[in-house]
Amino acid sequence: MPDLRNRPGLGVAPLVLGGTTALLMLGWAVGANAPETSVLSEFPQALVDGIKFGLIVATGAIGLSLIFGTTKMINFAHGELITLGAIVAWYFQSIGLPLWLAALVAVVAGAGFGGALELGLWRPLRKRRTGLFQLLIISLGLSLAVRHIYLIVFGGASKAYSAFRVQDSWNFWGVSMTPRDLGIMVTAVLVVSGTAWMIHSTPIGQAMRAVADNRDLAEASGISVKRVILVVWMMGSGLAAVGGVLLGLDGSVSWDMGFAILMVVFAAVILGGLGKSNGALVGALAIGLVSQLSTLFSPPELRIFWALLALMVVLLVRPQGILGSRNATRIG
Repeated sequence: MPDLRNRPGLGVAPLVLGGTTALLMLGWAVGANAPETSVLSEFPQALVDGIKFGLIVATGAIGLSLIFGTTKMINFAHGELITLGAIVAWYFQSIGLPLWLAALVAVVAGAGFGGALELGLWRPLRKRRTGLFQLLIISLGLSLAVRHIYLIVFGGASKAYSAFRVQDSWNFWGVSMTPRDLGIMVTAVLVVSGTAWMIHSTPIGQAMRAVADNRDLAEASGISVKRVILVVWMMGSGLAAVGGVLLGLDGSVSWDMGFAILMVVFAAVILGGLGKSNGALVGALAIGLVSQLSTLFSPPELRIFWALLALMVVLLVRPQGILGSRNATRIG
């Protein structure tokens, strides 16, 4: 490697680490063996981290996709449903409940809050024939109000689940994983699989798909559209709460965590195809893999940039998303 220490304008300074001289340039530590180990040794870890992040995003994205599929409404308050799950689980485990039980309480709270929003806000607005754009603006206002209620009640500091602050890592095949990481991935897989089974193999799931395909025809066939939409709101909000619990378990719980990840959730839904629950899963995994694998060749701070860039590239080739239809694209 050429000697860069005396080249003007680069802001390079020698850094001695354990007897080995490295170069600190533009925030990067470049050592003699970095090119040989940076990609091959870190690829398995980045791959697993990408799958884990994608599964966390998928739990929130599937709920958002279900809501859009049945109501054609873009809910910008969905991030606050994610935050609600994390905060409720944190509170109940902090007063002594096991985390799995606190998580169940959080899911019930999320589903109940989503059902209350449908019955108390969205359904009356639809009866007044409020337009989709107006509903979008209302969801933005709701998001802002609820988020600052979280700030007042929960506080501005981030908090961690007490039972999972420090864990020993398991190392195998170049991958470091804690029991917490494995629990996150297994839980997400079970939740996503159960949701897919419910949508495709139960009467309420068939009714949900019928309403998403053609609401008027479903209502003419005897399906209670109001009941289906209520179930979808409760189910989508419960899934968002699961995503919040897993996201808080992966890092920490904060008052604006749902808002911070909302753009990624939207990107997963759009990439997979608007209104397609299986598409939301595919889009979330793609976003997770791209964002984490990008850290192999660029700073970690840019991982969301690469994920959104991949979204734009895919939409240029296939505007309706990976599994979406052109009709859904026009509605979106």
